[in-house]
Amino acid sequence: MSFIHEVVFVAKAKAMDRGVFTSKPLEPGIVIEIAPVIVMTDADRTLIDKTLLHDYIFEWGEQKDQCCMALGYVPLYNHSYAANCMYEMDFKKRVITIITTRKIKQGEELFINYNGDWDKKTPVWFDVKK
Repeated sequence: MSFIHEVVFVAKAKAMDRGVFTSKPLEPGIVIEIAPVIVMTDADRTLIDKTLLHDYIFEWGEQKDQCCMALGYVPLYNHSYAANCMYEMDFKKRVITIITTRKIKQGEELFINYNGDWDKKTPVWFDVKK
């Protein structure tokens, strides 16, 4: 199962290389993407963490003892602590679904919160001071 809403597109983002945008206004609760994932083991993650792909994988499974690479546009959604979209993981179907959380204007970039919860403020790995 996969789906990408017809109004969603990838373009140059202000702060990042690329991002996901909408060509039309969207209401809250709209499914904008259902993306299949490739599930990998914790051993695979150890290897992936040594590569650029580290920034594009998600923890996976009820125990978070796996990781996954989402297909479709999912790896291109940029992070925001004030995200306008959320993601849901379906471990049985092996998909990630992106859903709007508020009204979104035409041309607006679509963001997810890399923390997992769309409104969680805990710093993510690239914001943590070392």
